[in-house]
Amino acid sequence: MGRPIKNKWSLINMYYCGIVGYTGMTKQSAPILLKGLEKLEYRGYDSAGVFIPSKNADADVLVREKGRVADLEALVATKQVSGTTGIAHTRWATHGAPAVKNSHPQYSADERFYLVHNGVIENFNELKQTYLSDVEFQSDTDTEVAVQLISKFVNEDNLSTFDAFNKALVLFGDSAYGFLLMDEHEPDRMYVAKRKSPLLIGVGSDFNVVTSDAVAMLDETHDFIELLDGEVAIVDPTQVQLFNEQGEAVEREPFHLDIDASETDKGIYPYYMLKEIDEQPVVMRRLMERYFDANGQALVGKAILDEMRAADQIYIIAAGTSYHAGLAGARMFEQWAQKPTQVYLSSEFAYEQPLLVEKPFFIFLSQSGETADSREVLQNINQAGYHSLTLTNVEKSTLWREATYALPLLAGPEIAVASTKAYVAQVTLQAILAYALVDSQVANLDLQDELSEITVGIQGIIDDKETFQAVADELLVPETTHSAFYIGRGVDSTVALEAALKLKEISYVQAEGFAAGELKHGTLALIEEETPVMALITQPKTAGLVRGNLSETTARGSHAFTIVTKALAQDGDGYVLPDTNPLLAPLLSVIPAQLLAYYTSLGRGLDVDRPRNLAKSVTVQ
Repeated sequence: MGRPIKNKWSLINMYYCGIVGYTGMTKQSAPILLKGLEKLEYRGYDSAGVFIPSKNADADVLVREKGRVADLEALVATKQVSGTTGIAHTRWATHGAPAVKNSHPQYSADERFYLVHNGVIENFNELKQTYLSDVEFQSDTDTEVAVQLISKFVNEDNLSTFDAFNKALVLFGDSAYGFLLMDEHEPDRMYVAKRKSPLLIGVGSDFNVVTSDAVAMLDETHDFIELLDGEVAIVDPTQVQLFNEQGEAVEREPFHLDIDASETDKGIYPYYMLKEIDEQPVVMRRLMERYFDANGQALVGKAILDEMRAADQIYIIAAGTSYHAGLAGARMFEQWAQKPTQVYLSSEFAYEQPLLVEKPFFIFLSQSGETADSREVLQNINQAGYHSLTLTNVEKSTLWREATYALPLLAGPEIAVASTKAYVAQVTLQAILAYALVDSQVANLDLQDELSEITVGIQGIIDDKETFQAVADELLVPETTHSAFYIGRGVDSTVALEAALKLKEISYVQAEGFAAGELKHGTLALIEEETPVMALITQPKTAGLVRGNLSETTARGSHAFTIVTKALAQDGDGYVLPDTNPLLAPLLSVIPAQLLAYYTSLGRGLDVDRPRNLAKSVTVQ
């Protein structure tokens, strides 16, 4: 039985924002910081800012701007900026509307201390009233409360910056934060602290960096020191000092992140999403090279398989696109490995935990490895003594470190908000796990060979881009199209959910995906003349039923489009996919949905990579 869940904390917004810091001996910091912010634009933000101190305090530069990083860069270009250290930030508004005054860095009344901050200080109002009633605040942010507190403790309590920083951290309690602080009196030094918000320290020969995402600093270094919750660091150009929550010095070796910095650039592509769609065959090949031996045997680790076999039930915990991938994976665990499997939204499971079997095993799916909802679940089950496996695209991320086991998705950096290659990687890796669990080979299935053929099939679909652009232009781009539907049965119904999510998140077309048999239980009321209805037909035992359900919509004037495997195809079908094992069909059928969403967004003149109100690292509760 699972333990009761305590509602520990609730966050409005945790990690949308981006942090970069640089301190070095020779290089100018401004270009490095601004480029780092550009790399973090995918996270979502509404304003940005940078602080660069000078040896001469009168030459310090603080620039903040509402809008895009490009707007900040244009403003910085009008200033005389010189300095080898600095901090910068992209902000997603929480406390205080998007505005220059609420942008980071926030600074103290004496203009000595400058702070960038990810997270939420839950008790900031109480701290403001208790300690800072005599301070005239310039912003509406909780971050300004933090920097004013540090200044107060230095000036009134005669503490060092380090001690004042630590004193403030104690007052913040269990709030979530990632802090990067600068003291104008120490222009080459940065102070760092984190709790429940990712921060890394990147190390170099005559410089060091701080970032909330390694992607931002890959042009400078590939070697990073991970900070754990409650730790504080002092970062100088040639030294990193790390301290635990008890104030004791900690030694930790950097880890090397083997990512080509060019992978984070668009290259010749107009948008990251198109680039990432095109990269999916490469991702498939990486997974096969990593997880199969020369004889086609799956390589996922004996300890993992032993624990999964011993479990009474598998629980897959995920959110958004990862949740949809989990729904597809669950069918493989049940039908191939005969292992009962349930899939849960992490945001629901965290606070409404179901009754658990005696020997559960948990699989966490996360592109970023930093999803706050999922981490809350992981902390709960760790305390209960249960074991878990994280499948994530980001090694050394929080979910990677805190799970019992972890396996990489190998998808490479995914920058566009709409996830594509991470979904394909998650479904594929779950297939490999399920296949590895079977004591004898699944009847009539050589998984390595099947995945190889699927890889060729994915490439063929991607090469048909123009087909999907034409379909999108006809059915989904017109302003008269306000809603659309994806339908399917069995595993196709899970792809319908993912297809609808892709469409609505980047094109703002209200889209719904659901099991086709549910049409007659209410949704048919929404079908109007020319309403686009896309039917996924890849499952032999339900193909006829889905066609019948689709006919119910065409009888009411819908504009139908079918995505169907070759063996089930009929005259008049919209797009024909290669045949494959029915449980692996999501790897093929999701590609047309990705391309339709892309071309709909493009055709409507929207920002494909950065849709409104959304961010890549969806780490909110």
